[in-house]
Amino acid sequence: MRRVGQALSAANVAVVYLVHGTFVGDDALGLLSGFSRFFPHAGKTLRQMSKRLTDRLMGDVGNYTPQFARRFEESIQIPDRPHIPVRRFEWSSENHHIGRADGAVRLIAELASLELQPGQRVSLWGHSHAGNVFALATNLLSGDDETIKRFFDAARVYYRWPLLGCIDLPMWRRVRLLLESHRRPLAENPLDMVTFGTPIRYGWDTNGYAKLLHFVHHRPVAGLPDYRVAFPKQLDDVLSAKGGDYVQQLGIAGTNVAPVPIWWRTWLADHRLDRIL
Repeated sequence: MRRVGQALSAANVAVVYLVHGTFVGDDALGLLSGFSRFFPHAGKTLRQMSKRLTDRLMGDVGNYTPQFARRFEESIQIPDRPHIPVRRFEWSSENHHIGRADGAVRLIAELASLELQPGQRVSLWGHSHAGNVFALATNLLSGDDETIKRFFDAARVYYRWPLLGCIDLPMWRRVRLLLESHRRPLAENPLDMVTFGTPIRYGWDTNGYAKLLHFVHHRPVAGLPDYRVAFPKQLDDVLSAKGGDYVQQLGIAGTNVAPVPIWWRTWLADHRLDRIL
């Protein structure tokens, strides 16, 4: 790990972000997001409690625990070199378009808030659908005016009340204005992205990142290409990952979970994003 730290330092990496996958975030079922709009402080507390419980139950299954991040950070520091923090980035982990879109917007806001010097790099690690959060972020960071407009117009009902016009998720508006300002965030800070078992869902804009590396853990089978996992013959095959990463193979288009109907704005935004994603 000390050698890893030396490599990161030599590459001018300023910070490492660890991003969990689906169903292990702070609002996997989408029940708290709508509640948080009306009771933000209580909603924030409940989401923090939910994430702590998930970390305790799931550990490092599709997830990065606080203990992992702390040990990672402690083990890569090099004497007389700038400190490299290792941070966890949390998103709802909902398994639908608007959940991942919200994660991408929040990630851009987080990275744009960093006070980095030109040339300093950011390393992003993502389990499962966190990789698709990254993919959406690359399209937003490098998209043209029409791309950005289509995305935010489709999701507008999610962060802005229809008819009334009031915005109850101001981060979305801030990121939209930032992307439309032509003062592209992170243009001088290369983003190095690593995904672990990310299902193929969205396209990546190659202008939105510096380097990209995918890890897909399948066990090669005669007659199948290396990127395909053998179809499981029984449940134990899935539970023991006999053929490899079944989640990576299964989490493709058509596997979204519909948002909770009671939060109709979330449902409508997800439906509209589906048309363009």
